[in-house]
Amino acid sequence: MSKKVAFYTLGCKLNFSETSTIARSFEQEGFDRVEFSDVADIYVINTCSVTENADKRFKTIVKKAQEINKDAFVIAVGCYAQLKPEELADVEGVDLVLGATEKFKVTDYLNDLSKNDFGVVHSCEINEADFYVGSYSVGDRTRAFLKVQDGCDYKCTYCTIPLARGISRSDKLENVLQNAREISGQGIKEIVLTGVNIGDYGKGEFGNKKHEHTFLDLVKALDKVKGIERLRISSIEPNLLKNETIDFVSESKTFVPHFHIPLQSGSDNILKKMRRRYLSGLYVDRVKKIKKTMPQACIGVDVIVGFPGETDEKFLETYNFLNELDISYLHVFTFSERDNTPAAEMENPIPLKIRKKRSKMLRGLSAKKRRAFYESQLGGEFTVLFEGENKGGYIQGFTENYVKVKAPWNPELVNTLQKIKLTEIDDDGLVRFERVETAIAI
Repeated sequence: MSKKVAFYTLGCKLNFSETSTIARSFEQEGFDRVEFSDVADIYVINTCSVTENADKRFKTIVKKAQEINKDAFVIAVGCYAQLKPEELADVEGVDLVLGATEKFKVTDYLNDLSKNDFGVVHSCEINEADFYVGSYSVGDRTRAFLKVQDGCDYKCTYCTIPLARGISRSDKLENVLQNAREISGQGIKEIVLTGVNIGDYGKGEFGNKKHEHTFLDLVKALDKVKGIERLRISSIEPNLLKNETIDFVSESKTFVPHFHIPLQSGSDNILKKMRRRYLSGLYVDRVKKIKKTMPQACIGVDVIVGFPGETDEKFLETYNFLNELDISYLHVFTFSERDNTPAAEMENPIPLKIRKKRSKMLRGLSAKKRRAFYESQLGGEFTVLFEGENKGGYIQGFTENYVKVKAPWNPELVNTLQKIKLTEIDDDGLVRFERVETAIAI
């Protein structure tokens, strides 16, 4: 009887795409993939280190795996496994910890699945993570996360990602296109491009800084792949989002008018302390350019609160900056000190209570922004891609510009694109609609 393996992913879309690739390597070795809540012989946990909370959640997930099967072999991979392998190995129940380069060869380490008395670590020095492994996730029938780039050469003072993932490097253009064709062949309607710093796309393996292709080359090539209904750019640095890319997206039939652009702070003083590669003026220019070419575009923003030295005045600078900006929603992160980062040693740390209060204020602003954006789209006609889950008797989906809609559950709508007209915002904040015509793609 074949062995069973289950996976749990913490963190970003990139992690989800890599979990899928690791899962396929197990399937090729004859393992059966099961849900994490099922009894399995091996549990693989793909870790994240972006927030302190993700570190804590790891222990909870290990405990959950042991409750399901106390004899199961537990493996930790991912960013936290690269940064703090010994710490993970010390967690009761963990048998194997694999770093940044080893995680894609996980089946090579499975000679013996008997429980270890202590966790065994296989972790490279991060400067050895100089090769590229392409991946994509197809767990969801309607959309896939396609990894196009890994690592980062930026030195933001709060960030551990370069320590966890190594230098910036990219997949070859033909490989990305081949993966996109494979995804399309599985009937998936939407591809989300993902990576650590996707605007830096084009740097080769082994630290080769020469860009063979640019991000714009990638976007133009993907736009020609037959069978893909929608392409979405996940998150792109403002200094790497060029006018030419915005113009191309505005005219593309497959790339949708949705951008997620990290800001982190509206205070130029704090941006400099963070070592970001732009100031607030450039960010304003990016937003204005998008809204000028695509008035209905959705713009999401990452922002960090409670960075060392963020006085009340500087926080209000960020709040007012975002309040006045024509954006659609925020992802708010509360600053947490990460080992081996310059920000952890900076003067004037902000008390945790104040960080949490500021975070709450910005989450409130995000809700206000999203509501205003949704209201501005009412009466408009859009195309919605419906998802596969029955949520309390409703089916949900997203328009091309990321408005979340709902309708009474109808399994025939799953993974179809429908022309709709947005009519009203429901009590739960989702948008109701009326159908304009029948399915345009099944």
